[in-house]
Formats: sequence, C-alpha cells, structure tokens
Amino acid sequence: MASGGSAIRGSRVGAGPMGEQDHGHHAERVAVSYWDALGNETVRYFAANLPADEIPMTIDSPSSGLPAGRDKANPPAMQKTEPYKTHLAYVKERRTDEEAAVLLEDALKQLRIRRGKISADS
Repeated sequence: MASGGSAIRGSRVGAGPMGEQDHGHHAERVAVSYWDALGNETVRYFAANLPADEIPMTIDSPSSGLPAGRDKANPPAMQKTEPYKTHLAYVKERRTDEEAAVLLEDALKQLRIRRGKISADS
C-alpha cells in the first residue's frame, strides 16, 4: 500500500466545503472589460482595493490575439502585417544601375585598401 499524502484519490487539494470562499476570505473583485479591434470583449477581474494605475490599460485578447484596450469606442488598431512578397516584388525594389555601379565601386575601393594594408604588413 502506498503511503504519503492524505488526499483521497480523485479529489483535488483545497476543494470542498472548507474552501476560502466558505470561510469568507474571498477578496472583493472588480470586473474590467477590454475590447480588441474586432469588437471581441474580454473581461478580467482585479482586486477591488487595487489602485487604478495598477490595472493595465491594454492586454492581449485571447479570442483574437490582438491587443485589447479598455475604451470600447477606440480599441487598439489591428497590427499591420506585411503580406508575402513575390520574387517580382523584390525585383521591382532593386536599385537602379547607377546606384549599383556606385555601390560596387565603393566596395572595390574598400577591398583594394584592405588588400594594400595586408600586403604592406607581410
């Protein structure tokens, strides 16, 4: 027979009629609603004696993953995600031939300077 622990098998520790709520130790709570950009409401509970400046103005909404604020009329904006770029979009962003020539010349000049320093040292 196994020994140790006095909990009855299948029961949860602290459950039952001897919980804090039954003893009157349950703290007063205040409900605060948060809304995200999609209009989802999330209610969080905070201790009633908690100062107002310690209650966060924004949280992450579990229903959408977006930030949620306490102002229903002006919730935080949806996060802007950059769409997937095709190869053609990257090709359109490439530098002009003149810019490429200037960059190449600058890189070659720096390389020649470094090679000159290395050959002079040896």
